[in-house]
Amino acid sequence: MEKWYQESKDVAAFYIVYIREAHPKDGKMPNPKNPADPKTVEERETIANDCIKSMKLTIPFLIDDMKDTANKAYSAWPDRIYIVGKDGKIAYKGSPGPQGFKPNDVKEKLKEVVGK
Repeated sequence: MEKWYQESKDVAAFYIVYIREAHPKDGKMPNPKNPADPKTVEERETIANDCIKSMKLTIPFLIDDMKDTANKAYSAWPDRIYIVGKDGKIAYKGSPGPQGFKPNDVKEKLKEVVGK
């Protein structure tokens, strides 16, 4: 994702939206390597910042609110790629991840949307 962002950031705006943890260590399908399910926006911010640092990302991060508004609006859980056109309409909706999370498959669609 980082490489793709660096190659294309001059023709499109990129954001990673941090939503709720897919498998928090205190969840129904726990993963002890993951953080606990955040209870506040500040906790989500901390986890997102840790993710940015550990993955060495420069892609801007947005953080979903505690009502999971973005997650619900975009069916984002556990992860998903969207392209939103200049007209504000969804130009591409990727399949749910992790199996459907395929950044390389989206490159051609992005070229089509931005016209380059």
